[in-house]
Amino acid sequence: MAAMTGMKNDVRPAGLRTGSVVALTFGTVFVVANSGGLAAPWPLVIRVAGVLVAVVLAVLLYLRTRAATAVTSSGGAGFADRRYWYVVAAEVVALFGGLSVINRVFEAPAVAVAWVAVVVGVHFFALAWAWRMPLYHWLGGAMTVLGLAGFLVYAAGASAATVGLIAGVGSGVALFATVAVALRTA
Repeated sequence: MAAMTGMKNDVRPAGLRTGSVVALTFGTVFVVANSGGLAAPWPLVIRVAGVLVAVVLAVLLYLRTRAATAVTSSGGAGFADRRYWYVVAAEVVALFGGLSVINRVFEAPAVAVAWVAVVVGVHFFALAWAWRMPLYHWLGGAMTVLGLAGFLVYAAGASAATVGLIAGVGSGVALFATVAVALRTA
């Protein structure tokens, strides 16, 4: 398992805490924002479960990282790395450009979350390369597949709620799972 993050168990990557907080935040947003279209009681059940998972992972993150020694990976300077900002800039252009086309040209706002999942997933492939974090390849693959699945079920006639469940809630779960794996292997 340590091969996924590239770290030994007595140290943690320098960006583990920050990256995990970002993943937990966006994972919670994906779950909460994309479960609302489901029939009752599922939005409440999924939202409560998502928040509980995020809180448990945040506590585990705190316990795991307060005692471990931070080490800088050979992958660069994290959020200060110029490559990170190039990836984020490309992501922003792809997100807003694609969302504009989806909403204004195709008039299909139901697949907006599928597009977000694909773009965010692809951005993790670039970050995996830039930061030498193999775990991000798995996350990128999962989110990209979930986004593409959202497009496919929409094309097959599924509702916006189903697209949100697959591409949105599924992406939130993928982010939570990545934090869990990172904590286990860091």
